[in-house]
Amino acid sequence: MMKGGLGNLMRQAQQMQETMKKAQAELADLEVAGEAGAGMVKIVLNGNHEAKSIAIEPKLLGEDKEMLEDLVVAAINDAVHKLAARSQEKYAGLMSGLNLPPGMKLPF
Repeated sequence: MMKGGLGNLMRQAQQMQETMKKAQAELADLEVAGEAGAGMVKIVLNGNHEAKSIAIEPKLLGEDKEMLEDLVVAAINDAVHKLAARSQEKYAGLMSGLNLPPGMKLPF
């Protein structure tokens, strides 16, 4: 009986590994937009945390350089937080099917 249990555990681990690879590929294709200054600065990141684009409202270009820099940083941080939330949602759904002991978490 022990061997059957171990075999089932190995199959589950292999399926989980395949599911995780698929989820990672889907997250890499994900694009998330972050905004700051009521949408005057927008940045798009992909799932690998690479910047895809940035849009700055033209009227900001004549403004204070430090303010513009702060808005760019805020937009990046907004996108990073949104991406982290989406990743957490994705992996939480995957983990719900596992019968992990209470309190045990897998690293992401």
